[in-house]
Amino acid sequence: MLLPPNDWLPQAPLNSLQLDWLAAAGIEVAILRLDQIDPLISGNKWFKLIEHLNAANRAGAEGIISLGGAHSNHLHALAAAGKRLGFNTVGLLRGHPQDTATVTDLQDFGMQLHWLGYAGYRARHEPDFWRPWLEQYPTLHPVPEGGGGLRGAQGCMRLKDQVREQLAGLGWNDYDGWWLACGTGTTLAGLVLAEAGEHRVYGALAVPDDHGVAQQVEAIVGVSEPTYELFDASRGGFAKVDPLLLAFIEQTEQACGIPLEPLYTGKALLALKQQVEAGKFPRGTRLIFIHTGGLQGRRGFA
Repeated sequence: MLLPPNDWLPQAPLNSLQLDWLAAAGIEVAILRLDQIDPLISGNKWFKLIEHLNAANRAGAEGIISLGGAHSNHLHALAAAGKRLGFNTVGLLRGHPQDTATVTDLQDFGMQLHWLGYAGYRARHEPDFWRPWLEQYPTLHPVPEGGGGLRGAQGCMRLKDQVREQLAGLGWNDYDGWWLACGTGTTLAGLVLAEAGEHRVYGALAVPDDHGVAQQVEAIVGVSEPTYELFDASRGGFAKVDPLLLAFIEQTEQACGIPLEPLYTGKALLALKQQVEAGKFPRGTRLIFIHTGGLQGRRGFA
């Protein structure tokens, strides 16, 4: 596999987030714009992939096989990375064949697609799930859904350094915690590992509790006294949207000019607003909000 130089790492700008409801509560928020690091390998996806790619390279693999849905940001980033860096990619997709803008991109980027149906996709956590796929693709390295697991979290640990390097530019000498959307919990787990108890990490769940995010995070970080907290921001289910959420996104984009999407970052920011207005944080609190990217998925809601 062809990987970028060891010293190559996309840099995300850290900007002050100016919104009326934050000012009214006396809360300061800086937003880490992972949506701006790359036009295709966007958001937190590169960070979750990098240690998986390193593992594949050490194993002498010729590419990556992974899973996702018809609008998957993870598969989109993986396929784009494969095309750019010259390694093979295979995607195992949830459901039945359908035409979406994301699927068209996956095919254009050269990813080989297999549709598993819904029951077949639910079996992805079974112990022998990967066996037939690795027999079919023996030269490929398997990566969990969303680039999850310990390796994905280890890649996300780098985000703390990116923030630290930019705090002075905001006039901050420190911060009180992180706030971000959680799909698999991998990025949150990486931040918990990086912080090692120094700062609290708050996760806004973009999926219902029965998706097992809390269990996945616990399996990665393995701490007896959690230094993180999870909030339900799913609004009734993964990919579920409602008029209140869509109106909030529209108003926020008009107010600050930052593009949001309704599956992750929009839900996370709305959940933060609700917690701020409920008095969760005292005046003077400083938080780092992560824009996890995924804007390509907005096309599914056009």
